[in-house]
Amino acid sequence: MYPEAPIYTSVFWPEALPPAYRDWDVRTSLLNRLPLIHPHHQWFLPLYPYAFEQFEFSSYDLVLSVTSAFAHGIITSPKTLHICYCLTPARFLWDYHTYVAREGLSRPVRLIVPLFLYNLRLWDRLAADRVDQFVAISKVVQQRIRKFYHREAEVIYPPIDGERFSLSQRQGDYFLIISRLVPYKRIDLAVEAFNQLGLPLWIIGNGRDRRVLEAMAAPNVRFLGRVHDEEVGDYLSGCRAFIFPGEEDFGIAPLEAQAAGRPVIAYAGGGALETLVEGTTGLFFHEATPESLAEAVMRFDDVHFDPVTIREHALRFDRAAFQRRFADLVQAKYNEFSTR
Repeated sequence: MYPEAPIYTSVFWPEALPPAYRDWDVRTSLLNRLPLIHPHHQWFLPLYPYAFEQFEFSSYDLVLSVTSAFAHGIITSPKTLHICYCLTPARFLWDYHTYVAREGLSRPVRLIVPLFLYNLRLWDRLAADRVDQFVAISKVVQQRIRKFYHREAEVIYPPIDGERFSLSQRQGDYFLIISRLVPYKRIDLAVEAFNQLGLPLWIIGNGRDRRVLEAMAAPNVRFLGRVHDEEVGDYLSGCRAFIFPGEEDFGIAPLEAQAAGRPVIAYAGGGALETLVEGTTGLFFHEATPESLAEAVMRFDDVHFDPVTIREHALRFDRAAFQRRFADLVQAKYNEFSTR
């Protein structure tokens, strides 16, 4: 939306990111010069507040921060409007025990990180007062911003690229997951459920849990690893339904499946409650157990779902809608700010 704007960030490792990023005007903090920072950025956790505070924004009328930790703590001048698009208040600060359980952190890390949490929470809470306007990616995140930062936030849902996906007359017999294979995604629930059902489940994606998941999977569960972006649409439009077993702050993949006209079977929590219409674009299961998911799959009947209706619902979250809403908010807040 703002291609002329420079991008400020703590650390930038071009080789680890898509080649297109290398053409951007990326300006890094002093952290970027430290030895080992690129492969081990987590080691430098206590330094990130200082990294973002050292940026100088006095020449700007407007700064947009996009963050799940630290970037909202930038310091701007009184004449600069700061709008923060908040993915979530930092989970490792405000939901530490759940975060540790789902991320499988090593024992040394679990012993060291709590030593810094108190001061980081204080900084994070005070830093939130520097933001002029919060924007949340979902109502779930809006509630967290209210609870942890004592601030109100507008909700503007993240966009999907609806043009990447289309309806297909060809439908396979498989159910589909597209996900990073990490603990909090709860792919294990789906594997166990489909082990019980014996129905075909195809899983696209990689991650540190893949070996464990493959070991527990029955022959009807296939792991496809990474696939090219242009192939993803074909897999989505050809599946019977998309399976979304974890709880996410929003969840792009279920909307992409709906943009391809396919229903979603999702856990009834987090952002899925805001993007899935029960009985129209998919079904919910209400307990985070294989049995609850398996029961929802058994209730699922293809003939009850209209691909055209499902796609029309998903296109409410398309890029054009996001750009229009976000641009309107930026303009309104800037007009309000400049007349104070």
